[in-house]
Amino acid sequence: MQPKRDPVTSLREAFPDAIQEVVEFRGETTVYVTPAALPEVARFLRDGDGLLFNFLVSVVGVDYLPEQPRFAVAYHLYSLLYNHQLRLKVRLNEGEAVPSVTPIWPTANWQEREVYDMFGIPFTGHPDLRRILMPVDWDGHPQRKDYPLGYETVQFSFNFDEIDKNKPYARE
Repeated sequence: MQPKRDPVTSLREAFPDAIQEVVEFRGETTVYVTPAALPEVARFLRDGDGLLFNFLVSVVGVDYLPEQPRFAVAYHLYSLLYNHQLRLKVRLNEGEAVPSVTPIWPTANWQEREVYDMFGIPFTGHPDLRRILMPVDWDGHPQRKDYPLGYETVQFSFNFDEIDKNKPYARE
């Protein structure tokens, strides 16, 4: 067994042009990488001596509207052998695609489909990129910040009476 290596130092040495930023917050490390380098960086983290991030915990999308780039895809990784966590994050604009990591971690298959379905972020090289949560004929992507919330105004304490008088209650 190889001794545990610092993933950030290892990534900076191996991919100096691919690492955009490293953020440490509340004991969690996030490494921002360029989309084109994602598969190579992911494979390095999974197979690298002293790293072995062999468990892809989750893949999530984020909509930062109105900021640019608007979207991010975060990959939460865990090394079972070294008990180490790391987040890889890729930023992208509307219409840009992210390379799929399904060949590296097969569990990414459904997780990338969920991000595609909820945010509309495409994954190049994905073996089966189609909707997974919403019906096939659904228009839009529900977790985008510009997606309409619905037809009914939210009821709060300041507008309770106004909203309540328009509610269709059962009549006796």
